[in-house]
Amino acid sequence: MKILLAKPGLDGHDVGVKVLAHGLIDAGFQVVYTGLRKTIEEIADIAVHNKVDIIGMSILSGTHLILAQKMKEVLQERKLNIPWFVGGNIPAKDIEELKIIGASQAFSTGSKVAEVVAYFNTIKITA
Repeated sequence: MKILLAKPGLDGHDVGVKVLAHGLIDAGFQVVYTGLRKTIEEIADIAVHNKVDIIGMSILSGTHLILAQKMKEVLQERKLNIPWFVGGNIPAKDIEELKIIGASQAFSTGSKVAEVVAYFNTIKITA
């Protein structure tokens, strides 16, 4: 499985997403990292270019609901059927809202790399 990890918006904190990337690589997944400060449109472009199976957005800025809605809209506009998830500084109360918007999963503050790896080990991506 190829996973795109992205840092949307103006958030410049990327230690956590880099730790996650290494954890996923160590667990046998292919990982593409976008780098900092990408727009949702850029993330979608990178996902298509790299033929990823799933998109992960790391958001620490508190704009997770706005960026999730934008991700849903961009993927729909482009007719892309790429599942996506959100992690970072996500309050537990917002997890269900993120799933309603369209995230396949949301990982709140304090989630462990092992939890994310376990999640990917249980899902099946169909082309």
